[in-house]
Amino acid sequence: MCGGFAVPSATAAGPDLDAVAAHYRGRTPTQWGTSLPGVATTFATSGRQIALTFDACRGACDDALLATLERNAVPALLFLSSKWIDANPGRAEQLAANPLFEIGNHGTRHVPLSLTGRSAYGIRGTQSADEVVTEVWTNHTRIAALTGKPPIWFRPGTAYYDDVAVAIVNELGERPLGFRVDADNGAKASAARVRSAITGAAPGSVVLAHMNHPESGTAAGVSDAITALRASGWEFVSVTGQIVQ
Repeated sequence: MCGGFAVPSATAAGPDLDAVAAHYRGRTPTQWGTSLPGVATTFATSGRQIALTFDACRGACDDALLATLERNAVPALLFLSSKWIDANPGRAEQLAANPLFEIGNHGTRHVPLSLTGRSAYGIRGTQSADEVVTEVWTNHTRIAALTGKPPIWFRPGTAYYDDVAVAIVNELGERPLGFRVDADNGAKASAARVRSAITGAAPGSVVLAHMNHPESGTAAGVSDAITALRASGWEFVSVTGQIVQ
């Protein structure tokens, strides 16, 4: 079980990728978005708790942000794409070895997960069940090699899925994770906006921000939010181990 949802099991060799793709070929998606049935966005809590997640899409590494998390002992789920790992191989290894962080799968090409090529933010998505499987599984194996264990969580590039793609992610043994709070608007928000978004989060929220734009206001805003929330008795927790919904 993973936070109350059963994660599909796989053999030591992993799932039969051809069989998974064949099972979903020809299916017609009926839903599209960042918050679909089966995509967790919150977790059950009886107190003031939130979970921070950070996407590493491509490009640089926000070392100031990561240093802030380490200095304050704030756990975080870091979604790494293959493109970001390519650009930051040594840093990826360091983060994978840090017990404060969990590494999630952010896709191979960092694209929306679709059976029909739907786009989000101008990025064209996968166009078939076979492409969905490749987008998930190629980076799955890379992260497993990096960390020594398979990733539990998947979030596609742009965080957009269709409903058939969500089913495929589950079939491959990962849990689709969305978000309740978009803290930094694709790393375009000011530090004040980031702080306000995080401090305004409801208990049990999964918060999304980015860790690949050191020039952005994300690091400063997250730092301010951590200070403010800790002073008010809030706790930052890992997504894994929670009852997600």
